[in-house]
Amino acid sequence: MIDYIKGRIEEAAPTYAVIDCGGVGYEINISLIDYAEIQNKPEAKLYVHEAIREDAHVLYGFTSKRGRELFRLLIGVSGVGPNTARLIMSSLTVRDIENVISTGQESMLKAVKGIGGKTAQRIIVDLKDKIKASDSALFTQVPVSSQAYEEALQALLMLGFTKPLSEKALKKLFADSPAISVEEAVRKALKML
Repeated sequence: MIDYIKGRIEEAAPTYAVIDCGGVGYEINISLIDYAEIQNKPEAKLYVHEAIREDAHVLYGFTSKRGRELFRLLIGVSGVGPNTARLIMSSLTVRDIENVISTGQESMLKAVKGIGGKTAQRIIVDLKDKIKASDSALFTQVPVSSQAYEEALQALLMLGFTKPLSEKALKKLFADSPAISVEEAVRKALKML
């Protein structure tokens, strides 16, 4: 079993990365949030979950062990496969998913494309006892008065991106850099979406 793969990033796309490790290129499926963390970096260390099927040997990679553990919990829920779990992890951060599950916020899970009410309920019921809410506040809040945030959000919506994904990307950017300009926020968000 592979625990992690560390090496030079040969290729990075929003859904996968190719990591050169000892002269072998491993194609690893990743989430949008993990892509945002590794893009433009020369090297990466991804914790791996292997899915060995009759017709394929698929690798899923995560920048943290915590992310991999959450992925494994999600795919353990009936009706949630690896691609659905990756969609959830592309829409919400690990901390946000843990908080959504531990506080029973079904609507946040239903906002993820492809997740219906029954699946959202099943995820919460199955995982509520296995996940504890983070000590930090639920969801990083951007001040409502942030004009740059609002302008960047409007720009992304006009470009055709959905509001939940746009807000998620911008909240992360503005939490990391509150003084980020509208142009830079939009440019960085486009790379994350």
